Amino acid sequence: MILNNSQLAARLGDDVSTDLHVTAAARLRSSRERYTGNRRALVELLSDAGQPLAIRDILTARPGLAQSSAYRNLVVLERAGVVQRVASADEFARFELAEDLTEHHHHVICSNCGKVQDFTTSPGLERTLKQVISHAAKQTGFDLESHSLDLIGLCDTCA
Repeated sequence: MILNNSQLAARLGDDVSTDLHVTAAARLRSSRERYTGNRRALVELLSDAGQPLAIRDILTARPGLAQSSAYRNLVVLERAGVVQRVASADEFARFELAEDLTEHHHHVICSNCGKVQDFTTSPGLERTLKQVISHAAKQTGFDLESHSLDLIGLCDTCA
């Protein structure tokens, strides 16, 4: 189960939220960027969402944020390693916090509406996936660094 920042903060105290913002600010500084109010708000929103968000979801949650500003700031956050883009089955990319700021997870993607939802697997299944990935690396000669698993089907609304 993925815990978003609010859930983690409830379990561990406000240190998680503070650590997230300290890390985000440090990554932006190393990219010669500032941690502006809009960027902080985007990080907070993605942290609280618990699933990847499309621009339209972000703008609905932050009605005062201009679409161009949201895109521009997400690109900066992505380049700094704070946010990652998640491809979906529709034409809208979705964004979530970088995995190293949350926890390792995978996605289920609706092939009809494009909804993306996070899910985690058991430690045993992750070990099996790592073995399969190791085998694939040996077969292909790639030096694989990480993995993600995207399962595509119909969400409960579209089914």
